[in-house]
Order: sequence, then structure tokens, then C-alpha cells
Amino acid sequence: MNRIASMAATVGVGMGILSAPALATNGDQMLGVTAMQWGMAGAYTAAPQDAATVLTNPAGLANLPMEEFRADLGFGFLNPPRKANGLDSDSDLYLIPSGAMAYRINDRLTFGMGMAGLSGMGVDFPDTAPGLAGNQAVVTTKQFYKIAPGIGFRVNDRLSLGAALNLDYQSLALYNPNFQLPQNQVYGFGATLGATYRVSDALTLGVSYATRQAMDEFKWNTLAGEYGMTMDAPPILSVGLAFEPMPGLLVEADVKHIGFSEVLDKVDFNTPGGKTQMNFGWDDQTVFAIGVQKQVNPKTTVRLGFNYGESPIGPEDVDSNIGSLAITEKHLSLGVTRQLGQRLFGSLSFAHAFHNKVTSNSGSGNTIELEQNIVNLQMTYRY
Repeated sequence: MNRIASMAATVGVGMGILSAPALATNGDQMLGVTAMQWGMAGAYTAAPQDAATVLTNPAGLANLPMEEFRADLGFGFLNPPRKANGLDSDSDLYLIPSGAMAYRINDRLTFGMGMAGLSGMGVDFPDTAPGLAGNQAVVTTKQFYKIAPGIGFRVNDRLSLGAALNLDYQSLALYNPNFQLPQNQVYGFGATLGATYRVSDALTLGVSYATRQAMDEFKWNTLAGEYGMTMDAPPILSVGLAFEPMPGLLVEADVKHIGFSEVLDKVDFNTPGGKTQMNFGWDDQTVFAIGVQKQVNPKTTVRLGFNYGESPIGPEDVDSNIGSLAITEKHLSLGVTRQLGQRLFGSLSFAHAFHNKVTSNSGSGNTIELEQNIVNLQMTYRY
């Protein structure tokens, strides 16, 4: 009986103010933007893979392998089997679009622009508390897209600097036993700054910083009155070290700090009855990624990567995050690029996020679990 009462409290309070269903890779942040970046499991800060570096480290634009122009366009599919209290979510396939281009203005200056879905997803649970009367359904949908025009400037043969403006789009819909908030959208902005420094012929250091993305307030008009909430995206600091011991072989290791506690610890929620607070309790996350890239012949390059970041949601926060299952920790990725023509390249990647399960330590018995499969396809044209 205590468990049923505890679950009722979770539904009425935790899910009743639930938001931010997450694309659970590194928290709610994807490992990469394109198939090349996914193939390296998120290790791309020091050695840019493609024009999508404008979204991750714009300094990399100045070092891209191209003469005048390149375009990197692609899409991916995310399959995230997940459960809450042993019940499956009905939605299990999501589309991830991405695209970027770069134009070399001169030997020092390169302009780029990219667009990608960087976080989002949702859940579709028909019932999260079978011990209660009726179906305690929870359905959520969230999307976060970023458009980033930017530049990379090669100061000298060793140092490159970059900056990009972030133009953000976010949409959110929430359905649970307490209220139904239809899909709504807001806009925001931020910036990404970066640098790369070639320490030696074989060693390159990269650093990038994405500021907190300041979003407008969501507002929903309902029969009960107006609801409102602001959900910013976290700041991200990345440091990478790329090692090229011989031509055709690249090894990169990255460390990232994602400031989730700034945006998903406590979130104000305005309701017709007054202001309340959602205590999601997300912790900052430190992510470690390593990727290896090997050119096996003049037309084929393969990649292998591993990524680890401790879940920002701990046992003490499960009750407040049943609809936000951002708990995967270990990721393994594979990738390949094949030259298809004189200027055309195709890339494919597959990543698996290993199953992880977290049980509440509050006594409620609530459990959330998740694993993922992600496939990305990319076409590159450069000249």
C-alpha cells in the first residue's frame, strides 16, 4: 500500500509537472551531428571531421580538408527502447536531421553554417502506475534545433580561432493525468567559441565553449488558465587532444563538461494556481570520449569510438524524471566513409548506448531504464 501511495504522489507531483523528455545520449545532448562525428563517439573537438564543426568547434572550419567549398548533409534514425516501472514506451523511432556547409573565403578565413537537431524526443507510456485506478498515461514530445552561422580563422600555421552564433528553436508538448499542454514553440540564442592549436606535426589541441542557450518562455493557454515555463539549454565546455602518429591514422580523446545543473536542477513552472518549482535534480555531467580513425585504402576510412558519461539523473531523482529517461552512460560507435566519385563521399555510422537502469531510493519502487541504437547516413561534396 505504501508503494501505491508513493507512486500516486509521483504521478501527481513529479509527472504532473513533468517536462523535458530527453534524447538520452550524453544526458539530453547527442554525441555528434553527422555520421562522421558519431563514428568517433563524440571525439572531434581537436580534429574536425566535416563542416558540422561549425556547430561544435567553429575553429575547425579553418582546418577542414577542402579547397573552396564543401557540403555535409545527412540524417539519422534513433531507436530508444525504454521502460518506466517495467512498462514499454510505445514510441521507439525518431528522425535526426543534420546539414552543414563551409566556404573558404581565402587561405585564412572560412565561413560555415550548420543546422541540426541536438536534443529532443519524448515518451509515450500508456500507464506508469498500474497500481492506481485508471491509466496514468504520460506522453511528451520535445525538439531542440540549432542553426549556427560561423567563421574559422587561421591565425598562423599552428593556431586557429572560431566563433558561431547559435539561433535556437525548441518545441514542447506535455500530456499527463493532471494537464494537457499542446505542442508549442519558442526561440532562443547563444554562441559557440573555439580554438585549435597544433602542438607538433602529430599533436593538436582543441577547445570549445558553447554558452548557455537562452530560450524564450513557453506559454500554454488551457481551459484551466495559462501555464508557463522557461527551459534553457546547458553550457558545454569541451577539450580534445588529437594524435596522428602516421599518415592515415588519427586518435582523439575528448573531455566535456555539460552544465545541466544550471538549467535542469530546479525549473520554475507557472500554473493557473501560482508559481511552483520542478525539482528535476540533474547534476553536471563529465563526458569522456575516444575515437580512432584509420584510412584503410585511398577510398575507404573506418572509425571506432567509445563514450562514457555518468547519468545526470541519480536514484534520488528518479521520481521526478519518469518521463525524462536520460540515463544512458556507455556508448560504442562504428563508422565508415567511402569515396564514391571525384568529389563525392558517403559516410555511415552505427552507435549503441548500452542498457542502463536506475531505481528510486525514495522507497517508491519507481524504476527507469533505457538503451539506444542510432544509425546515421551522410553525403559529402567538396571542391
